[in-house]
Amino acid sequence: MPNHFNDAIIDEFRANHGRVGGPFADSRLLLLTTVGARTGRPHTTPLGYLPDTGDRLLVVASAGGTPRHPAWYHNIRANPLVTVENGAFTYQAEATVLTGAERDRIFARIVEVAPGYADYQAQTTRVIPVVALTQVAPGPPNASSFGEGLRVVHDAFRLELAAIRREVADSGPALGAQLRINCLSLCQGLGYHHRMEDNGIFPALAGQPGTAAVLDRLRVEHERIAALLAQLQHLIADPTADAARLRAEVDRLTGEVEEHLAYEEEHLIPLMEGPGQG
Repeated sequence: MPNHFNDAIIDEFRANHGRVGGPFADSRLLLLTTVGARTGRPHTTPLGYLPDTGDRLLVVASAGGTPRHPAWYHNIRANPLVTVENGAFTYQAEATVLTGAERDRIFARIVEVAPGYADYQAQTTRVIPVVALTQVAPGPPNASSFGEGLRVVHDAFRLELAAIRREVADSGPALGAQLRINCLSLCQGLGYHHRMEDNGIFPALAGQPGTAAVLDRLRVEHERIAALLAQLQHLIADPTADAARLRAEVDRLTGEVEEHLAYEEEHLIPLMEGPGQG
């Protein structure tokens, strides 16, 4: 049965590399494509998600607190191999339904930053499932060129920075477990992205005329951001740290990263898309 509301979100998500408007604007959103348990056909659903430790993402089969599990949940029970689109990348993942104490612990952690799920649980007698999505096969950026790919990845970081700033601003005096994980996931993602640039993109561009000053500046900025990431991770690991300190560090990091991304796009993308590239 067609779901025109979901179809509109899916189309907008894909057209704008993960950005949508309306009630889901600025939300962490992904597209989950499952294989229909009865039909065998692909079925795509937009879902909110949260980071988890390691390479996992978490999705919640809330169905708005209705009495029945959503169709996508029945599909992953029949076939746990799924496709995930996060705006920047499309990749294969394995879906695992969390059970028992692990499910309860992670669900409690999720509602620290997304209390609406607790409201949904209160509306139904079923235990709302929590599902972990673990990447099993990577995919390239959803882009037609190297330069566009860089911008798409940068936009994903911008969305995540904005989400974390909101969560920190809305948090109480203590740092919740899920907020710590969200921050740590961002730190790890930015660090990995910069290492890939340092070891891959920068050496590939180094022979072009006029690149030396740009690449030197970007390497210095990577080192400065790495120091901020280390400070933020140290703060996250401190059980006595409060939200005010985290807010200050996140604001510092956000400012540095946003300036860095803008400079990189202005100066690096023309080099990546110049003659002989792509």
